[in-house]
Amino acid sequence: MSKRPWPFVLGGLLVALLLAGVVSNYASAHPDGLDSSLLKGCTVNADHEITGGSCPAQQAKDHELSDSPLADYGVRGVSNGFLSTGLSGVLGVLLTFALGGGLFWLARRRGPSTGPSTGSTDGPAGPDSDPTADERAARAAGTR
Repeated sequence: MSKRPWPFVLGGLLVALLLAGVVSNYASAHPDGLDSSLLKGCTVNADHEITGGSCPAQQAKDHELSDSPLADYGVRGVSNGFLSTGLSGVLGVLLTFALGGGLFWLARRRGPSTGPSTGSTDGPAGPDSDPTADERAARAAGTR
């Protein structure tokens, strides 16, 4: 495996930014499964507003964070819907990438420690210290 994952990471980031910034605008405007099941029993108009009937969606309230800057798949203050949705997706990807990258940076493997040795007199420890068969035979014979 390559020791430099940056081309792969940057390629993935570029794809995510493209999907969030452009393709997300072409998602379906129709209610998803949860929304449509909550609307059963009600009649709605073209703007998805309840005009009659009785359904669980009538008891819905705004979320506590409904006035936040990135609420409702858009950026508050941007009047162009296409730009607002794309910008909120790009900001979400960048925030997620920064948070995930920071966590991976904190959890990364560090180099080998340079602590005190174990006090062994048989030579250096590590993957290169495994003696060959000839060296083992010479040690056993005491003719090292």
